[in-house]
Amino acid sequence: MGLFSFPELNTRLGTWRAYHLAGIVFISSFLSGYDAGIAGGILTFKSFESDFRYTSAHESKVSSLTVGLEQLGSFVAAACIYPITNKYGRKWTIIGATGVFCLGVIIQVINTHSLAAWYVGRIIAGLGMGAQSVVIPMYSAEMTPKEIRGRCGSFYQWMYAWGVFLAYWVDYGVEQSASISGTTREWQIPVGLQLVSGGALFILSFTLPESIRWLATQNRNEEAWKSIEWIRGGDNQKTRDEFAETQLGLQAERAEREGFSFRELLEPANRLRFFVGPLLFTFQNATGSSALAVFAPQYFKLVAGGNSDMLLTALFGAMKVIACSFFIFFLSERLTRRGSLVGGSVFMGTCMLITSLVVDKTHTTIDGNVTSAGRATVAMLYLNIMVYNCSWGPMPWAYVPEIFPTRIRAMGLAVSMLAHWATSFCFSFASPYMIDNVGANTFLIFMGFDFVAAVFCWFFVKETRGKNLEKAAGTEWEAAERSSDDEEKDGVIGANGKKLQLVSVHENFHTNLHHSK
Repeated sequence: MGLFSFPELNTRLGTWRAYHLAGIVFISSFLSGYDAGIAGGILTFKSFESDFRYTSAHESKVSSLTVGLEQLGSFVAAACIYPITNKYGRKWTIIGATGVFCLGVIIQVINTHSLAAWYVGRIIAGLGMGAQSVVIPMYSAEMTPKEIRGRCGSFYQWMYAWGVFLAYWVDYGVEQSASISGTTREWQIPVGLQLVSGGALFILSFTLPESIRWLATQNRNEEAWKSIEWIRGGDNQKTRDEFAETQLGLQAERAEREGFSFRELLEPANRLRFFVGPLLFTFQNATGSSALAVFAPQYFKLVAGGNSDMLLTALFGAMKVIACSFFIFFLSERLTRRGSLVGGSVFMGTCMLITSLVVDKTHTTIDGNVTSAGRATVAMLYLNIMVYNCSWGPMPWAYVPEIFPTRIRAMGLAVSMLAHWATSFCFSFASPYMIDNVGANTFLIFMGFDFVAAVFCWFFVKETRGKNLEKAAGTEWEAAERSSDDEEKDGVIGANGKKLQLVSVHENFHTNLHHSK
């Protein structure tokens, strides 16, 4: 396979449908990125401060609550979404979550002159965003072919990067506009634009099929077949084999774990999964890149001073998009999951160390002009975010849904998202105070987390690239299971050593399907 080639799937139609599906559902991550991007900018606008009637002395408090309360709402949604998506399916949960998010945006965009109303809108939008963050990676993992599952899963970070990029430039544009700057529209336009993409996601989600694996777990096999037939671009032997293999994996799970109990979560393999998944999202935020995305103007003012913080922030967004695009389209299925996480951690930690030392030991500005040292720190932050978007940005979104079996995938992702939103809340809430009180040593804190993350991934992250979803969630995690090669030859081993044959599932399903017609 050449560097710029794409994997061959069942049909060209199936390839385009897989990317079409990912493009629609990951509008949610665009919304998440856009929301994060506008927050740091509008909180620096004097028009926002004037309309909501607070003083500069309360700026850090308002900034922390604006970002933190939304992420608190996301945390609550991630905690509650597991039984909802298991009962009503992935598709309808996505639609409902998007509607809640749009309601929150509507409350925010109205100029109520009340910070309380603004905070309520942020919490409601966070509820929708948190639910989406659990269900959408799960839906993508359950629907996309293994050949491009990593790439489609990484769409989450790619669309997030585009959202941040657009938000930065919208903030920069309204600030520079003579007719808009200083008016209520200066902050209303960036906030209100979320309704465009939110409305598009809400409407387009109705056109998508329900998750193949969720339908199969509900014994709705005819609907599951129609779903896989649509996403793979037709009824052919490869599609039938894949569907049969999916059925086989689910049959093995049922046979091995009949009668789910929460004690099942304490099994050694599942303990490891529930250790790795949440910690990956914890480290994703602990790298500092999420805080940089939200409070980029404030961080660039810290390292470069002057009045160029909004322009540097806008260019920062461009770096995110370029790096993430290159990773997704050319590297995502060529780099190993583990290798990209370990290498990314080490490189990012080095960038943070250099940034801290330069800011602490030299003058980054003289008489309001950025020095060579200041330009070096900006370059380090740009390099840091580019590496992040080729490793820790997209990889956890693709990897974590792969490691949980279908039986506990919803719960596993919900717990992982709890860790994501809890740590995102902590770092975002603390960032304004860290900038004010810790200064350049903030980057040393992020450096420490980066190096700890590298050690963690070296010892605990297991490779899943190129594996069928059932195998990715199984053989690498359960030492008692047979090797992958044996499974391919002989089938999957069920409970009590019973072997489940692929051909029998394949033939039985199609016999029943044709009889039902």
